[in-house]
Amino acid sequence: MFTGIVEELGTVRAVERGTESARLTVAAEVVLADAAGGDSIAVNGCCLTVADQGDGTFTADVMLATLERTSLGDVVDGAPVNLERAATLSTRLGGHLVQGHVDGVGTVVSREPGENWDVVTVDLPDPALGRYLVDQGSVAVDGVSLTVLRTTPTGFAVSLIPETLARTTLGHRQPGDRVNLEVDVLAKHVEKLLGARATAVTP
Repeated sequence: MFTGIVEELGTVRAVERGTESARLTVAAEVVLADAAGGDSIAVNGCCLTVADQGDGTFTADVMLATLERTSLGDVVDGAPVNLERAATLSTRLGGHLVQGHVDGVGTVVSREPGENWDVVTVDLPDPALGRYLVDQGSVAVDGVSLTVLRTTPTGFAVSLIPETLARTTLGHRQPGDRVNLEVDVLAKHVEKLLGARATAVTP
């Protein structure tokens, strides 16, 4: 479990691609301070497991399902990536509950600079995900916990403050870029529970 508060920007140092998998090595500092093999680290919003550690790097295996459902298959050597360690019971929940399980890969369609912020609009890969988005609700974009500024017919818009622009990959995302999306897991649970209740009371 994560909170969507990015701890640092790491840098991809190597991508070893197999036929149905990849091995990703990332240079980092903060997230390696107490990392050990088997720990979870979110990379652009994808929960990965530390397999190996080197001098200022960690390596994780990325399976076919992850490559197919996320944008990690797009990363190349030298690319910046958002990193966050798994939350603990004493972690401040500065963002929202984020699982690191990507629901789909969206596409940035526009970027509108403001006085101290940028408004970024993202199209959903599947219109059905739109039912989990509400104005002022939560969404994770590349692992960054954000508040939905407004929903659109095909996606949603978020307003990025200077801190987010400076400390995450979202400061550089441009129209056409693909981003990992995770909707609010609480909304999915509520939907399932209400659906089960409606089925139970149907004569």
